[in-house]
Amino acid sequence: MADGWAEVPAGRVVRLSGSGEGSPVSAAGPLPEGSPAILTYYATPAPSVAEMVATVLRELESAAMECFPAWLPGAEGVHHPGGGGVAAVRSLAVRMSSAGAHFGPFLADLSEAALTGRPRRPTRFGPEVRAAGLARVLAAASGRPGAALLVRVPAGFSPLEEEVLVAGCEWLAGHGDFAVWLAGAPLAYVDRVATIHVPGCPTENAPIAAGEQAPRPPIAYPPVAGEPHPGSRAEKALEAALAPLPWAWGRAWNQTYRPHPLATPIRVDLLWRDARCVVEIDGREHWRGGRQADDHLRDARLRADGFVVLRFTNTQVLDDVGAVVGVLEGFLRDRRFGTLERNG
Repeated sequence: MADGWAEVPAGRVVRLSGSGEGSPVSAAGPLPEGSPAILTYYATPAPSVAEMVATVLRELESAAMECFPAWLPGAEGVHHPGGGGVAAVRSLAVRMSSAGAHFGPFLADLSEAALTGRPRRPTRFGPEVRAAGLARVLAAASGRPGAALLVRVPAGFSPLEEEVLVAGCEWLAGHGDFAVWLAGAPLAYVDRVATIHVPGCPTENAPIAAGEQAPRPPIAYPPVAGEPHPGSRAEKALEAALAPLPWAWGRAWNQTYRPHPLATPIRVDLLWRDARCVVEIDGREHWRGGRQADDHLRDARLRADGFVVLRFTNTQVLDDVGAVVGVLEGFLRDRRFGTLERNG
């Protein structure tokens, strides 16, 4: 049995068992120190191993482009490809690769694609180069020592589909510097994958919540501290609305709160430390029973430390961001200058 995510072996395919549900990427608590960046892949049937690998690599490439410029130091101020922007990010990529394990030409092409929003098709790099390069980039984006692919296995795969999935995962583990972990439905036909118990690991596929029609993304990935989650339209929309507003100063996205060294850390979506205000933007995963209980517990911990927790849904933010901004402005002004009690 492994004590936590940092103890799960890397470099091979294992199946995880445990007592939790959902994806650790979206769990309330941050990953422990030394853990890899965990990306969740929601598997679908593929006709061949090559097709399965190609699908995963395309999704990982999209995730890396969304996370730009978190993985390329110095690129924070380069916002447009014009005016030397492409040359600037390619130069930064070459500099980064010269000081580490990244492959310069691949990193330069990926940097240009992320800046322009246009990946090169067809790519000039083979799947081995892309897999290894994307694993390093996605680890760097989260400040982690490596990357792990948590593959959510749905029920109902045929023997051939299950064999293709496992063989594709073995290829990614062997060629891509990924740890590959299977969770979800048990393997019914392939028996060569070892099982490791991890407390809190998801063991079942969580269904799409009632009333939520949007399909889940093929790849889910962890947030970048200090920025809206690159995969969250709602977080990016709220930040765009807040950015020009003077009263919104002091906000910090995707922060870890830990009142003392022995406390379990809590990751929050948006934080105003001066006003002791936490804002959570909830997707469909928060509507499930187990996740709701976790949310109530962490909110109680934050309130006990003097924070007020304001929760909005993705739909509220995307449908009427002005109303959400209005609520935040009124609350923060009262919190800073009005009569609200400090303990909320």
